[in-house]
Amino acid sequence: MSKVLPVGCSGIRLQRGSRVVLDVPSLVLGNAACTAIVGPNGAGKSLLVRTLCDLQKVDQGSVSWAGRAPDWPRRRRVGLLLQRPVLLRRTALNNLLHALQLAGSARADAFVVAQDALQVAGLGALVDVLAHRLSGGEQQRLALARALVLKPDMLFMDEATANVDPASTLAIEQQLTNAMSDGLKVVLVSHDMGQVRRLADEVVLMNNGCVVEQSARQHFFEQTNNPISRRWLAGELLVT
Repeated sequence: MSKVLPVGCSGIRLQRGSRVVLDVPSLVLGNAACTAIVGPNGAGKSLLVRTLCDLQKVDQGSVSWAGRAPDWPRRRRVGLLLQRPVLLRRTALNNLLHALQLAGSARADAFVVAQDALQVAGLGALVDVLAHRLSGGEQQRLALARALVLKPDMLFMDEATANVDPASTLAIEQQLTNAMSDGLKVVLVSHDMGQVRRLADEVVLMNNGCVVEQSARQHFFEQTNNPISRRWLAGELLVT
């Protein structure tokens, strides 16, 4: 199946009224197992993620998946997990079965894969519970399990653990670590610098719709000379 990595953009510009909300001349993601996108509220992090997923149209510029424009056959190779999970009003098991069967799996095969995925997510005892009756953390673990069973090349996560309990956050991070060891590329939007330190190989700092810095995690946290990055790390408020 055709791959999507690396994912990148060129000459991206999006304007709302008189304000430019996204201005990224060039960005390529794909070499690091996990890239964390950080920055203040309103920096353009979510807009960038939606643009790279080909869900947000821009005024100028282009997005590329493995050197080509995004296309429908490869959309299943790009996953997206949001702060509030979007789940079907079905059982935990049937949420996964539905996704797998839409992707072409036979029901018998999908049943085995889905049950195994729920066990890995720590939801094995909840297979027959309706998704909307699960706790917030359990719902997010289910949403992640559903994304991972489709074996995407890249998974974008937009503050996916912001409202999740510590136990579920740990379970989610373990799921991600295991998936990354199997070749998954994760792009993580997060305000949790502890999580960024635990998971990320590289960090992208955004401010005012622009990419301020893209560097390896250790360099970003310990060696950056970028004045805006240093202010962000020092806890200063970045304002226009």
